[in-house]
Amino acid sequence: MTALKAGDKAPDFKTPNQDGNFLCLSDFKGQKLVLFFYPKASTPGCTLEACNLSDNYKRFQAAGYAVLGVSADSPKRQLNFKNKYEFPYDLLADEKMTVINAYGVWGPKKFMGREYDGIHRTTFVIDENGTIESVITKVKTKEHSTQILG
Repeated sequence: MTALKAGDKAPDFKTPNQDGNFLCLSDFKGQKLVLFFYPKASTPGCTLEACNLSDNYKRFQAAGYAVLGVSADSPKRQLNFKNKYEFPYDLLADEKMTVINAYGVWGPKKFMGREYDGIHRTTFVIDENGTIESVITKVKTKEHSTQILG
C-alpha cells in the first residue's frame, strides 16, 4: 500500500482524462485537490463513491477544492462513466498505471476469498502547494464527502 503520507509532496503526473486531454498535477496549483483512486469505472462501489462526490461537488467548490478521479480504465470507459452519471469533474484514464504506481495504491487485495493485485480505493487531499494534507485509506463509499469535508 501507499507509503505517501500527510506532509509529503504529491507526485506530479501527466495523464489523459476521459476526453484524451492530458492533465498534470501542476494544472491544479493554487487550489486544493481531492484525488481519488477507484478500482473500476461503473462498478457498484465505485459508482457510489463517485456519485457521492458528485452530489457534494458544490460543497467541494465552496471549500476551494477541485476533484479528480483515477483508475486504470480506458478513456472511452471513463467517458461513458462520466456521461452516464453526469460527473462535474474529470476522470483520469491511467491505463499505463503511472499515477497509480506513483501514489502507491496498487497492491494485493482480497475479495470473496480470492487474492489478486488491484487498485486500493484511496483518496489524497492535496493543498494549494502540492503537499498532501491527508490520505484516506478506509473510504466509506456512501459518505466519502463527509470523510473529506467533515
